[in-house]
Amino acid sequence: MGTKRLMVDFVNGSVSFWWRQLGTPQRRPALPGDTTVDVAIIGAGYTGLWTAYYLARSDPSLRIALLEREFAGFGASGRNGGWLTGELAGSPERYAQTHGRDGVVALQKAMYGSVDEVLSVADGEGFNIDAVKGGVLCVARSSPQRTRLLNEVEASRQWGVGERDKWLLSPMELGERLQVEGALLASYSPHCARIHPVKLVYGLARAVERMGVTIYEGTRVTKVRPGIVRTSRGTVRARHVLRATEGFTAGLRGERRTWLPMNSSLIVTEPLPEEAWKEIGWSGSELLGDAAHAYMYAQRTADGRIAFGGRGVPYRFGSRWDSSGQTSPDTVAALAELLGRFFPVARGVAVEHAWSGVLAVPRDWCSTVTFDSSTGLGAAGGYVGHGVATANLAGRTLTDLVLGRETPLVGLPWVGRTVRRWEPEPLRYLGVHAMYAAYRYADRQEDAGLGHTSKVAEIADVISGRA
Repeated sequence: MGTKRLMVDFVNGSVSFWWRQLGTPQRRPALPGDTTVDVAIIGAGYTGLWTAYYLARSDPSLRIALLEREFAGFGASGRNGGWLTGELAGSPERYAQTHGRDGVVALQKAMYGSVDEVLSVADGEGFNIDAVKGGVLCVARSSPQRTRLLNEVEASRQWGVGERDKWLLSPMELGERLQVEGALLASYSPHCARIHPVKLVYGLARAVERMGVTIYEGTRVTKVRPGIVRTSRGTVRARHVLRATEGFTAGLRGERRTWLPMNSSLIVTEPLPEEAWKEIGWSGSELLGDAAHAYMYAQRTADGRIAFGGRGVPYRFGSRWDSSGQTSPDTVAALAELLGRFFPVARGVAVEHAWSGVLAVPRDWCSTVTFDSSTGLGAAGGYVGHGVATANLAGRTLTDLVLGRETPLVGLPWVGRTVRRWEPEPLRYLGVHAMYAAYRYADRQEDAGLGHTSKVAEIADVISGRA
């Protein structure tokens, strides 16, 4: 499958393959002018929708407005890889600095519970999100990756990850589930489900509207201050103003260095023939990742395709992004080549669609939920690629904070967490691109036979703040 064929035959951008399957929705009306509500939520992705859902369910009398610049699910909620995973969105060691081991254990338990919560709501509300709770596999395909995977599973035990939450699989045990070329070891966790991300966001949007929430699309927020949201269509006054803008946060005034909008890219193949699936396996629809530094992520879709993702151009100067989701031909070719290395039988399968989106990365790579009861201002995000389940937990947590409930959720270590801002340009741009160049170089070293984790990657971890 050559690059020329890829460049000619596939759809590039157009938001995502998931939206192309369902059809890009007709836009809801924009804000018609000045209005007053109880809660104004900026951003109609997973975080905003889940927050509106739980607020409306807890107190149906609340007047809730969602303000969305594009349409509900336009951002990462409609572009992600469909991983409903209980993996912790952040460093357990950093969370433990403020809340100790018990706080981290509680957060990890809440994350596992969020997977089942999303599936329960989807089932109860009648969302058909193509969900299969098949768990998640992480494979090691080199000796350094194998060592890192062993260490990661061992280290997770101190943070409440028990032997039934994650365990190791030999190559033979992995092969009974999925045939990955060159796999030396794998880990498996049952706390993950394959979903269709747009079917979830579409169902949530319809559900909150049935509950009386108003979604205003085509409404750009220009300024936020306590009690007031200025938009391109009028002013919204609200007792509570919640920011749920994730990777697009840098577009708000004063927020350019709050979270870094990191680009992630995906390709999806045409449906594979039955003969190919017999060779690959994957009948359990597990999610698939690896232990590389510049890691990949994949799913077997409900209609028999492979969606395969990774980093392309990781960051654009000035925290900008490409709203259309265009992906460079080099990135498409690189992802297709890596897909063929994982599954040689897929080398002759055409790529049908490629797209990109942005996810939010805090300077310390740890997610946060914040709320100031004196001003009514709140926010949640910085999910570093784990947002499908984490946004649900954030929505429930913001609901408790807004309603003044003293629950276990409001005491979790990501609540009220303060994080320093990213460096100004051009340091931000140079640092991020140098970091990912280092990770890619380290992966090449290790793939070529380096017997230990590359020192280049270890230095990059320290500089980036991931270590």
